[in-house]
Amino acid sequence: MHNKDLNLLNIKSIAESPLDYIGEEEFLKPYPEEVLPLLTSPEPSQRMMAARIFCELQDQRAIPPLIQLLQDDCPLIRVSAAYALGRNPSPEAVEPLIVQLSLDFNGYVRKGVVWALGNCRDPRSLGPLVDALRTDIPAVRLWAASSLGQMAKVSYEVVVGAIPPLIEGLRRDSMSAVRSNCAWAIGQLCRELPSNIVYAGAIDALIEALEEDEDMGVGEDAKSSLLRVGDPRGLQVIEDSETEGL
Repeated sequence: MHNKDLNLLNIKSIAESPLDYIGEEEFLKPYPEEVLPLLTSPEPSQRMMAARIFCELQDQRAIPPLIQLLQDDCPLIRVSAAYALGRNPSPEAVEPLIVQLSLDFNGYVRKGVVWALGNCRDPRSLGPLVDALRTDIPAVRLWAASSLGQMAKVSYEVVVGAIPPLIEGLRRDSMSAVRSNCAWAIGQLCRELPSNIVYAGAIDALIEALEEDEDMGVGEDAKSSLLRVGDPRGLQVIEDSETEGL
């Protein structure tokens, strides 16, 4: 793995933002009316500040200028705009986010975009997120897995489409952090499935990770997902392993 990939791979809890530099400062939240004009300012520093403020503020009026900022020349503005759109999810932002994910050379921006797509919870995001999970750098794969887990309430078809690539990631990804996020995401999606062949395959993969993954953290995340789902077969495997460990 390249050094730039390592620098991007900042392991944090599932619920947190993937954009580590945002949120380290506390903003005194202004009124949106004061900030909206700055999103289209000719000054990059003002556009940056405004986009970062909308990472904390929610206002639908900010969505069109934030979409425009996804194409800004400055990658720090683009990543701030992506994060702000994740905090202000909208159907109209989904296609521009997907386009930017396919075009942007900057890993930090793509990392933010996949997080925003997960928050948008739109069926159009499924294909791009699956592609990111399979082909992008580790930091982007990490958040693509988490974002697929956010799709649990979108539709049955989306859940069924998301589980096979997550199983593939859980079994084959070279990065343990990515495998852990795949385990978490599979647990989220399984809670929305009936007991069918897709569900059974997902439980098989979680049990396999619990018993065979060389990284203890991945096994613990698989165990947590099995406990969250409450599948009788998974619970029995956990009970048996704990009994054997006594």
